[in-house]
Amino acid sequence: MADKTLNCKDCGKDFIFTEGEQEFYKEKGFENEPVRCPDCRRARKQQQRNNRR
Repeated sequence: MADKTLNCKDCGKDFIFTEGEQEFYKEKGFENEPVRCPDCRRARKQQQRNNRR
């Protein structure tokens, strides 16, 4: 496995899906690669937390 460059569907920036992250996804049984960069993932999680209140 090698690092992959992916494109964020929210902000459009390229981000690196590292070899370590790929291993983590594989161990967890995730079948799809991430579609959002780490910053957009964090923002989305925060927004979902705020919506639950």
